[in-house]
Amino acid sequence: MGFRRRSKRIPAKTPGELDAMAAAGNVVGQALAAVRDAAAPGVSTLELDRIAEEVIRGAGAVPTFKGYEGFPASICSSINEVIVHGIPSADDVVVPGDLISIDCGATLDGWVGDSAISIAIGEVDPDVEKLNKATEWVLYEGLQAMVPGNRLTDVSHALEVATRAAEERFDVPLFIVDGYGGHGIGRTMHEDPYLANEGKPGRGPEIQEGSVLAIEPMLALGTEDSAVLEDEWTVVTTDFSYAAHWEHTVAATAEGPRILTRRSGK
Repeated sequence: MGFRRRSKRIPAKTPGELDAMAAAGNVVGQALAAVRDAAAPGVSTLELDRIAEEVIRGAGAVPTFKGYEGFPASICSSINEVIVHGIPSADDVVVPGDLISIDCGATLDGWVGDSAISIAIGEVDPDVEKLNKATEWVLYEGLQAMVPGNRLTDVSHALEVATRAAEERFDVPLFIVDGYGGHGIGRTMHEDPYLANEGKPGRGPEIQEGSVLAIEPMLALGTEDSAVLEDEWTVVTTDFSYAAHWEHTVAATAEGPRILTRRSGK
């Protein structure tokens, strides 16, 4: 009694289930691509939400976010200092210089896809551009640790190491937002385990062939600290510095990491 079972593993999906998740992920990719193409000065986040929902429902899927724990929209639209969980609104109109993060989920045949991108609107501050490119790079570097035999925190550590490398690569200070990270995913959007975006390697449940995680670095320019606004959803940096968010749903396979939320372009 009192000991931890080191043999614990992250649950595995079958090859057929991974294909079903990839189908849901493809819908998310299409929705994000449509939003990315529509995001331009003068467009409201409510209009971007409408576009995403149209794509999702047009593919025979359901927006996972809409109604999830009371969330009112199909996407999270997070502008500038908003890190995650921004609520689309007709009053929030993007302008040149904005960095908007779009998080989107779709449920198809009972399986969930979850992914996020950040979009620069027009010409942005050079450090904001570096932040966005660095966060995307960190995602793709970190997800390489999603292989059978690794442990959960091997992915966390890979994201942290990539963040430190990105500071030099992109010549920009980066802060890993504290307390937010990725998660297991399958028939529901948030499953165990929680995936931190930093940490020591070699800890937590084992990743096995067929394990799936939503991997999502969230980086800011000025602080790791955040606060939740009165709407009980919107998360902002405490110093109002810009933040970026990139995410993919990723499966561990014998051939290496399999991205289940691929999209055209970036």
